[in-house]
Amino acid sequence: MPAIWVYSEDIIITQQLLALGRELADKMQAQLCAFTLNGEGATSLIASGADKVFSLQGNSLWPESYAQSLADFAAQERPEAIFIGATQRGKDLAAKVAALIKAGLVTEAFAIRLVDGSIETDRIMYGGLAICTDTLVAPAMVTVPARTYEALAPDPTRTGEIVTLDVTTDDRVSVSNVCPIVREGADISIADKLVCVGRGLAKQEDMKLVEDLAAALGAEIGCTRGIAEDYHWLPNDRYIGLSGQKIKPSLYISLGISGQVQHVSGIRDSKIIVAIDTNENAPIFEAADYGIVGDLYEISPLLTEAIKKAVK
Repeated sequence: MPAIWVYSEDIIITQQLLALGRELADKMQAQLCAFTLNGEGATSLIASGADKVFSLQGNSLWPESYAQSLADFAAQERPEAIFIGATQRGKDLAAKVAALIKAGLVTEAFAIRLVDGSIETDRIMYGGLAICTDTLVAPAMVTVPARTYEALAPDPTRTGEIVTLDVTTDDRVSVSNVCPIVREGADISIADKLVCVGRGLAKQEDMKLVEDLAAALGAEIGCTRGIAEDYHWLPNDRYIGLSGQKIKPSLYISLGISGQVQHVSGIRDSKIIVAIDTNENAPIFEAADYGIVGDLYEISPLLTEAIKKAVK
């Protein structure tokens, strides 16, 4: 029976991949299999759409150490597609497995579909200036960013098979110490609403305008790369763009941001984009659903007051 495999070391991303896998598996009449290094979460993956869960048991905590074992298993079982979460470790694992089984690999796909019996993907190229469409032959290997798909509502009545596999891991490289990233405030990559500020803000003291608007909306604050790396007004984990955070909020409001392609590539998945800038020809307006040509120092306080009145 044909099969589709999904894996991420982050169980939330695995559940999102299962939503994609479930849709394709039903169309292909294939079995949907999830892989995990944590056997305790296997039941939740069945509830999220998996037909079978393979719990890999090895002597390593690091996903990339399982590349050879996963490749050997793929060569034996010959799945139609393998979808891996595009985390740093996931991308490393996917590249190693693809090389070992001599399969093509599409990275950071934002759309995946079945066309004439083949897997077809879309991914962004040249910093958002172009979209590349690839058609893959089995085994189709694809890395998928977090939140590209919405996880299915868990169904505790679903049944499936849980299989424990004892595997050999690659222990040539060991990790002796892990230093977690300390975030200042919330993770903006998962925020539902965002107010983002750019170089249109004249001085750091004026951040109060941005903070007031964000507070009225119940939103988090993001920024462009210049605000974080050049001015140091906000932490680096707050800047949005090609080399920064990629966001997918229901509402994104930009203040004084021209909208260069590097920034727009990080906000393109926002459901509603609102842009405020003095330059009516600013590129940000091409990406925006709603635009206000005006001075953020005038517009932002008015918008804040209007929102406060609306939510009373």
